[in-house]
Amino acid sequence: MQITFHGAARTVTGSKHLITLNNGTKILLDCGMFQGMGSETLELNSHFGFNPAEVDYVILSHAHIDHVGLLPKLVIEGFRGKIFCTKATAALAELLLADSARIQENEAGYINKRRKRQGRPLVVPLYTEDDVDKAIVLMQRMPLEDWYQIDEHIKVMHTEAGHIIGSTCINLQITEEGITKNITFSGDVGRYDDAILDAPSVFPQADVILMESTYGNKIHNKTQPYLEHFLEMIVATCLVKKGKLIIPSFSVGRTQELLYALNTLSLQKRLPPVAYYVDSPLSVEATEMTKRFPELFNTSVQEVLKRDDDPFGFPGLNMIKDVNASKALNLHNDPCVIISSSGMAEAGRIKHHIANNIENSRNTIMIVGYCEPHSLGGRLKAGQKEVSIFSKVHEVNATVKVIESMSAHGDYNDLTQWLSCQNPDKVAQLFLVHGEYEVQQEFRERLLDKGFKSVNIPERHQSFDI
Repeated sequence: MQITFHGAARTVTGSKHLITLNNGTKILLDCGMFQGMGSETLELNSHFGFNPAEVDYVILSHAHIDHVGLLPKLVIEGFRGKIFCTKATAALAELLLADSARIQENEAGYINKRRKRQGRPLVVPLYTEDDVDKAIVLMQRMPLEDWYQIDEHIKVMHTEAGHIIGSTCINLQITEEGITKNITFSGDVGRYDDAILDAPSVFPQADVILMESTYGNKIHNKTQPYLEHFLEMIVATCLVKKGKLIIPSFSVGRTQELLYALNTLSLQKRLPPVAYYVDSPLSVEATEMTKRFPELFNTSVQEVLKRDDDPFGFPGLNMIKDVNASKALNLHNDPCVIISSSGMAEAGRIKHHIANNIENSRNTIMIVGYCEPHSLGGRLKAGQKEVSIFSKVHEVNATVKVIESMSAHGDYNDLTQWLSCQNPDKVAQLFLVHGEYEVQQEFRERLLDKGFKSVNIPERHQSFDI
């Protein structure tokens, strides 16, 4: 069989890995959208590098858009097979894909007003909400930690990844000519000390491993617990400087972790008495969706649920969906905390909040997760003194703080702990995906030192025989 890497190859987003069996059967692991790649993003998302009509099965690791965001386009271009994932992933993917379609349709409408006046060709979104519906009906909701058969040659098991609700590692048993090979795709590996989710689970011995490497050369700073760091930022910004704390946050996963932290401070009677806003319709819906899967929470959250029926809610929290209420926050001069999507600050209401607050030195922008270097969040994280937002240059007078210890991606220690259940002598091939190339090169050397014999860093569209 052969595997070809069509996304998240020497970059972090766009996860797409195509396995082709000798009999022609094609299995696509994830179907993600490229994000935060600047002017290249649209071109990267416009071409798969393979014929979607030839794909028989799609297996999803989790519901983040960089892992599922091109499923509707896959269907538009001819895919008619089955999509396998966990129940929680299916629910979240439906929510996130519908939001993605609305954003694309709105952006296309905005661009086309100008193009129509200029007599230029109109643009079309990658897909619409109707296309999302056609993809969702193909989803098969499968169990966690149990093998299931998708055809006579292929068995699949999802094991806990600990990244977001429903996230999994994908384990395959593929039999060809009487020989069975075990292939594991990590998806995104979470933290072993995650505040909400169970730790990543052990997985069967694999012959081939596809492994994410986002933080393959870093250790998250744990010298100060993120709860205390978060509290420190609220006090310094809202109580001392009387400013706004603006937090770009992914709607699924990160927003819920932030709300859980704030709820914990509230239960401890330590939450500063300022207004707290989640300004994102998607984040509001995703939080309600997350509450539907309490069985996926870890034992700490289960204990909280015994005395608090809503671990993501507390007095003083305002969940905003209405656009006029969102705009009103720009006129709100009192100290407050605003959590809004997207996490890389590339789209959504967060861009408006940053644009309206970035030049005021009383304010703080707090980055709480990975950002592509070209994204607005990435540029702020890198310390740029001026940034362009909506074609206007802004001086960065607000304080920019980074709390990487809140990342939902495991660091080097987490990644190696995930691998620790494997005998390196039995792993014939290990492929590093979902990471920046410089990071992957460092991680590769460390894995070779640990005894893994063949560690490859594939380029986009590069194929390997298995």
